[in-house]
Order: sequence, then structure tokens, then C-alpha cells
Amino acid sequence: MPDTRKAHLDTLAISLLLACCMFWGFQQVLIKATVTEVAPVFQGFVRFAMATVAVLLWCLWRRVPLLPERQSQAARGALWSGLLAGALFAGEFACIYIGLQYTQASRLTVFLYCAPFWVALILPRFVAGEGLVGWQWLGLAGAFVGAALALGDGLWHPAVQAQPLAWLGDLLGLTAGLMWGLTTVVIRSTPVGRLPPAKQLLYQVGVSTAVLPLLSLALGERWSLDLSTFAWMSLLLQSLVGAFASYLAWMWMLAHYNATKMSSFVFLTPVFALLFGALWLGEHITPGLLAALGLVAVGIVVVNRRPRAAAA
Repeated sequence: MPDTRKAHLDTLAISLLLACCMFWGFQQVLIKATVTEVAPVFQGFVRFAMATVAVLLWCLWRRVPLLPERQSQAARGALWSGLLAGALFAGEFACIYIGLQYTQASRLTVFLYCAPFWVALILPRFVAGEGLVGWQWLGLAGAFVGAALALGDGLWHPAVQAQPLAWLGDLLGLTAGLMWGLTTVVIRSTPVGRLPPAKQLLYQVGVSTAVLPLLSLALGERWSLDLSTFAWMSLLLQSLVGAFASYLAWMWMLAHYNATKMSSFVFLTPVFALLFGALWLGEHITPGLLAALGLVAVGIVVVNRRPRAAAA
């Protein structure tokens, strides 16, 4: 079966990616503002539980078949690879939530957003045509340097020295980035990638809904749904816009566009997080942040630039 994915990102893909990254950056600030009322892992559980219901309703409305065909080897392959993608997705968020107990969010975010490097390194081993040429690697590196520069103040903040287990949080952040990258690789290189995007997402949010409450209980978090209007609005936004609409759009784009080039856009998310933090929390926008925005923008343009032969 020929690969019908587009080799380059068009206007629709770029618009969707920018919208997703902008909301994901906003969502980090939203989670931070909500954590005083709702424990982090429990917050993630409620988020994915609500998203699971939304995805199920979407599948019913769109008549997406939920049960695999019997005696079908392809269906069995999709089931196991879907569960693997779901387990990696849940593991990513488990590492994020646990890691934030030991290190600063800015440090963990830098390691988390190494995910495109894992995709670029691993995916070409399984899928032809996903590799980058030399100048595109420079663009990817430039985008990462921009994200790291934007978060530089957090990396060298004196408070980091007061956390003796910061290295553990950093390692968990790097592991979360690896799991994110591996989730993309599994979706692009196994039978689950041939399922409808909504069903791919259902595996991920469904497995997370099953795993995260166990983790929350193990951490001794307090469970309560007696929340303020703000907390409920935050959970609804995280669930319906974040875990449902934006992830469904991401799954759809993975089925139609080059995953390596898509992944370069995720470097915008921490930059958007700092921008929303400045607007909402009153944090200062420094010259370093403006330089970071320039590096990220240039990096994305370089990664997605068409080769001369292809553009002719």
C-alpha cells in the first residue's frame, strides 16, 4: 500500500500545528494555575477520563468501528500496537508528573521537548522518506537551541541547586521525551497507524485513564470534585480542547504529513508557555526570549524548506 502522506507541510497543516502548540503552551500555564486546587496526577486522570468519553462519542457519531474484526491478523496487530502506543503515552505523562516533584518545570520541559530528536533518529529506521538532510538537521538544532534559550533563566536559577534530586527529575523528563517520540514512531510504523485518527487517540487516552488513577493513589494524592468554577473550566479546557480536539488534530496530521517535520513545531510550545506566563503571571519578556522566538521560527522554516529538485 503506497504512502499517501504529503512530504511537505501545507497551509492547513501549519495553521493546525501553530494552533495546537499555542494551546499546549497555554495549557501548561493553566495546569500550573489549577494545581493548587487539583493534585497534578489526579488532574491528568480527570482530563483523560473526560477526553475518553468525548472520543467515544465522536467515534459513535462518525461511525468509527471500535471492535476489531475477528480472526484478522491486521486487526490483532493494530490492537497490540495500539495498546503499546497507549502505554507509552501514559508513561510519558507519568514521567512528567513524577519528575516535576524533583526538578523545575523549565528544566523538565527542555528534556521533554527533545522528542523530535528521538523521532528523527529512530523513525527513518522504520519508515523510508522520513529522514532529514544535513541543513534540515541544522534547522532542527536551531529550533532546539531557541527553546533552550527561552527557558535558560529557569535552567540556571539558584533554586536548582537546592534540589539534590534534580538529576532524577531531569532523567524522567528525558524519558518522557523518549516515550513521546516512541509513541510517534509506533503510530507511524505499525498497524495502529492505519486506524482512523480517533481510534488511535482512543487507545492513548483510554490507557491513560486506566493507569493514571493507580499512580495518583500510589502517590497519596487527595481526590475531590468539590472545585471552584475556575478549576472546572480549566479541566474542561484541558479535556475537550487539549486532550480531545488538539490531540485528534495531531493524530489526523500524523496520518497525512511527514512526522519528522511536524515534530519540529513542538519547539514552539515552551516558547508559547513563557509568553502566556508573561501575560497571565506577569513574567518579564527578556531579549533572550525574543532571540529564542527568532531561532525557533528560522529552524522551522529550514526544516520545512523544499529541496531544489522537489520544488522545481
